Amino acid sequence: MTTDRERADRLAAGAVGAGIGLLALMVSWLVGQRLTELIWGPPAGPTVAIVSSILIGLAVALMTGRRLSAGVAG
Repeated sequence: MTTDRERADRLAAGAVGAGIGLLALMVSWLVGQRLTELIWGPPAGPTVAIVSSILIGLAVALMTGRRLSAGVAG
Protein backbone atom coordinates (compact mmCIF):
# COMPACT_ATOMS: atom_id res chain seq x y z
CA MET A 1 0.00 0.00 0.00
CA THR A 2 1.37 3.40 -0.94
CA THR A 3 1.40 6.31 1.40
CA ASP A 4 0.52 9.88 0.58
CA ARG A 5 4.20 10.76 0.63
CA GLU A 6 5.06 8.08 -1.96
CA ARG A 7 2.20 9.18 -4.22
CA ALA A 8 3.31 12.81 -3.95
CA ASP A 9 6.89 11.83 -4.78
CA ARG A 10 5.73 9.83 -7.81
CA LEU A 11 3.61 12.75 -9.00
CA ALA A 12 6.56 15.10 -8.59
CA ALA A 13 8.77 12.67 -10.53
CA GLY A 14 6.21 12.60 -13.32
CA ALA A 15 6.05 16.40 -13.38
CA VAL A 16 9.84 16.65 -13.60
CA GLY A 17 9.78 14.08 -16.40
CA ALA A 18 7.17 16.14 -18.25
CA GLY A 19 9.29 19.28 -17.88
CA ILE A 20 12.37 17.53 -19.23
CA GLY A 21 10.26 16.15 -22.06
CA LEU A 22 9.08 19.65 -22.95
CA LEU A 23 12.68 20.84 -22.98
CA ALA A 24 13.61 17.98 -25.30
CA LEU A 25 10.64 18.90 -27.52
CA MET A 26 11.78 22.53 -27.79
CA VAL A 27 15.39 21.67 -28.59
CA SER A 28 14.50 18.97 -31.10
CA TRP A 29 11.95 21.31 -32.73
CA LEU A 30 14.53 24.06 -33.19
CA VAL A 31 17.17 21.73 -34.60
CA GLY A 32 14.70 19.61 -36.57
CA GLN A 33 13.04 22.63 -38.13
CA ARG A 34 16.31 23.87 -39.59
CA LEU A 35 17.40 20.45 -40.84
CA THR A 36 14.09 19.37 -42.37
CA GLU A 37 13.64 22.76 -44.00
CA LEU A 38 16.90 22.18 -45.88
CA ILE A 39 15.84 18.70 -46.97
CA TRP A 40 12.14 19.03 -47.79
CA GLY A 41 11.22 22.70 -47.52
CA PRO A 42 7.81 24.04 -46.56
CA PRO A 43 5.20 22.69 -45.84
CA ALA A 44 6.60 19.16 -45.41
CA GLY A 45 9.71 20.22 -43.45
CA PRO A 46 7.93 21.89 -40.52
CA THR A 47 5.34 19.11 -40.37
CA VAL A 48 7.99 16.40 -40.16
CA ALA A 49 9.92 18.44 -37.59
CA ILE A 50 6.96 18.98 -35.25
CA VAL A 51 5.77 15.39 -35.44
CA SER A 52 9.23 14.05 -34.70
CA SER A 53 9.70 16.62 -31.92
CA ILE A 54 6.45 15.57 -30.26
CA LEU A 55 7.48 11.92 -30.42
CA ILE A 56 10.92 12.69 -28.99
CA GLY A 57 9.44 14.86 -26.23
CA LEU A 58 6.92 12.18 -25.24
CA ALA A 59 9.56 9.46 -25.22
CA VAL A 60 11.93 11.51 -23.07
CA ALA A 61 9.13 12.50 -20.68
CA LEU A 62 7.99 8.90 -20.23
CA MET A 63 11.50 7.51 -19.78
CA THR A 64 12.55 10.22 -17.34
CA GLY A 65 9.32 10.07 -15.34
CA ARG A 66 9.51 6.27 -15.12
CA ARG A 67 13.18 6.35 -14.10
CA LEU A 68 12.58 8.99 -11.43
CA SER A 69 9.49 7.18 -10.13
CA ALA A 70 11.46 3.96 -9.84
CA GLY A 71 14.14 5.83 -7.90
CA VAL A 72 11.50 7.11 -5.48
CA ALA A 73 10.03 3.65 -4.95
CA GLY A 74 13.41 1.94 -4.52
